[in-house]
Amino acid sequence: MKIETRLPRRRFLELAAAGTGGLLLWPGRLLDGPEGWALVPEILAHIRPPVFPERDFVLTRYGAVGDGRTDCTDAFRQAIEACHRAGGGRVVVPRGTFLTGPIHLASNVNLHLDDGATVRFKQDPAAYLPVVFTRWEGVEGMNYSPFIYAFGQENVAVTGSGVLDGQADENHWWPWKGRKEYGWREGMPTQDEARRRLFEMAEAGVPPEQRVMGEGSYLRPNFIQFYRCRNVLIEGVTIVNSPMWEIHPVLCENVTVRGVTVRSHGPNNDGCNPESCRYVLIEDCLFDTGDDCIAIKSGRNADGRRVNVPSAYIVIRNCKMRDGHGGVVIGSEISGGAHHIYAERCEMSSPNLDRALRIKTNSVRGGLIEHIYMREVEVGQVADAVIRVNFYYEEGDAGPFDPIVRHIEVRNLTSRQSPYALYLRGYARSPIRDVRLIDCTFEGVEKNLTEHVDGLYFQNVRINGKRVDS
Repeated sequence: MKIETRLPRRRFLELAAAGTGGLLLWPGRLLDGPEGWALVPEILAHIRPPVFPERDFVLTRYGAVGDGRTDCTDAFRQAIEACHRAGGGRVVVPRGTFLTGPIHLASNVNLHLDDGATVRFKQDPAAYLPVVFTRWEGVEGMNYSPFIYAFGQENVAVTGSGVLDGQADENHWWPWKGRKEYGWREGMPTQDEARRRLFEMAEAGVPPEQRVMGEGSYLRPNFIQFYRCRNVLIEGVTIVNSPMWEIHPVLCENVTVRGVTVRSHGPNNDGCNPESCRYVLIEDCLFDTGDDCIAIKSGRNADGRRVNVPSAYIVIRNCKMRDGHGGVVIGSEISGGAHHIYAERCEMSSPNLDRALRIKTNSVRGGLIEHIYMREVEVGQVADAVIRVNFYYEEGDAGPFDPIVRHIEVRNLTSRQSPYALYLRGYARSPIRDVRLIDCTFEGVEKNLTEHVDGLYFQNVRINGKRVDS
């Protein structure tokens, strides 16, 4: 199905985000193939970082002491409330080390870390109670507060050149994963039982407000989570030692993540996970993580289908990916789908980086994933596959929700070493469709796997020096 349109640009983008079942034609341009990038200027025009009044609320005026020992939780709360009541501005964290519990932002507040400022989060889980409404591995429920959290707010930001230190390590937060390499030992509690219970409640249709986790559940909180917010900016800060996912906007619109450094190698330490978000720009960031560098998500299984909001219109550019399970990843919590994802001018290289572009789903997750574009990417070395699309992730082929993955284009990618150039594994009844590689070079490749792929197209592609034709 093709839909021709002469609609205004804004309405055109709204219609596309709502889903049409086919391709959209902007006047005179088919948004597919080489011209799929034609939509990017329209997306970027829609993404505008929030602007804040020129008012500063310095944290130390509210009783904070930057000695790394004094509890500054109440000082953060008071400064944010004062800033919000005044109509907005910056809550400034000056040079020093400030210990705190959760920070809850309000509309029109920019949490700004000066150079030399460190915000260090408490290691006591009780500090992150009472529970708040959150999304945990793609399922909504009530759990420990994320370290920095906002719900239903507009114009919120975390900026500056300071450091956000979650203080997670082999003795705090990470052992809850239940893995010995992260500090867990026999007899210690793990997240397994609560994770199973949360997922079962979601499948049974229990309302999210009744899925209460928190104390005794051992479900680790995310670091930064903005939930149902508009006009979000995260810029310049360095994030280290996270319990799990670092930057996790959920059901947000107009999100900019710029110039952020993420260095955290704990379990599920994804760098940036936009989930069910629209109009997102991630640029000039460095990701050195214990899991996916960037992972685009839209809910898990029945709960993702209940919410039913795809991630759409996401632009990733000028980022560097070091360690991690994948550079640009879509899934696995992808039941709401994803479309129009663009990644360009990125550098990916590490023996501990597994893949450059990865799509992971299965017939339990499902999801419609389409219009995925990547260009001008340098891959030095990856440990698995440069491009991996796998319908057998985790549960495998065990459900009735066949994923649909189509319209993937990779241009001007160069890779120097990888076991696989391509690992593409679909279903016979639901093949991966329309994968195009143009002007790409893969060196140091041992093998390839393509299983149930309909429409694999090569143009000027070389693998180990040999030209590959369609």
